[in-house]
Amino acid sequence: MYSENIIKFDQMKRYFFDQDTSIKFLEYLIGKGTVIAPHKKGETSYSFKKVDDVNEVVFDYSRTIQPLKKFFLPPQETLLNFNLTDNSFSEPEVVEEKKIFFAIHSYEMQSIRRLDYSFTKGNPESNYLSKRENSCFIGISFEPDEWHFSKSVGIEIEKLEGFCLFFEPVENGHLVFEVNETGREMLSEFGAGVLVDTPLDFEITDKHFKAKIKYHYNRLPQVFEHVYHSKVWDKVAEKCVGCGTCNLLCATCYCFDVRDEVDLNMINGKRERFWDSCMLNSFAEVAGGDDFRDKLSFRTRHRLFRKFKYITEESGELQCVGCGRCSRFCPAQINIVDIINDLIVDYTEQQEKQVI
Repeated sequence: MYSENIIKFDQMKRYFFDQDTSIKFLEYLIGKGTVIAPHKKGETSYSFKKVDDVNEVVFDYSRTIQPLKKFFLPPQETLLNFNLTDNSFSEPEVVEEKKIFFAIHSYEMQSIRRLDYSFTKGNPESNYLSKRENSCFIGISFEPDEWHFSKSVGIEIEKLEGFCLFFEPVENGHLVFEVNETGREMLSEFGAGVLVDTPLDFEITDKHFKAKIKYHYNRLPQVFEHVYHSKVWDKVAEKCVGCGTCNLLCATCYCFDVRDEVDLNMINGKRERFWDSCMLNSFAEVAGGDDFRDKLSFRTRHRLFRKFKYITEESGELQCVGCGRCSRFCPAQINIVDIINDLIVDYTEQQEKQVI
């Protein structure tokens, strides 16, 4: 059975790129702006970084360690510089450069869309939005591993929203699809690749996900309406070490801490913000030492409610994109899919008791 996104491919112009053509296309992109793509990091890990050598770009990868958000919301960022002598301050200039993000998975693209929502609501966040300007994204398909579950939260592998081009691996190369006008102009200017007008001896099929949530994603907010006092939170807390890795590597978390640092001369200083995590024991601490979420079970509950209820009620979209980072890199081997499925069991049992 084909997904709606795969069916859409039949209506798009598509080109065949062999490996050499793909490399030449990357060289072409470097001439158009700063290109950011996945690279190998160590033996088994990957990282998004600026492309200096096109031959180091990785097309086939599971996920990067840090999400794409680091280019728009850096882990550490100077907000302003100040002088205590004359009480003056200045804001660092945010350079708006052309950025092309290459070989991006659909869940990663969808995480940026969700951050766009969060940073444009209320008072728009100028630093994020300035860095977000002049960015375009080229997607690529991938094979799900044991931690991916993006389909369970409504994000197909071939979800095209946000991309200008999309690469689909085929034998000896890639099919490249024109998703929008920007992509069409890129391919036209590049002037390479073989236009495919007739069906070839292959077909794009749905990929198999090993990790699955038991309920359709549209039902998850309803589940969270009834599991605030679930025993599942205590069960998870027994394993959790409160390190905050799940938040800090999350593609859609955006909480940060702001600190003022004064130089040794006691005159100059700077105000910086750093990624922060609601799983850390100091996150909800206030003056006097009170902590409104002093237990790991409370913090775990808050983290998941932010993904599946609180923001979802406003935006209409789940804030988890199913990248699997929080499960893949958790030192306590806590799996978010297992948590949700346990909550579904709890919810189901509650509903059955009401019927009886």
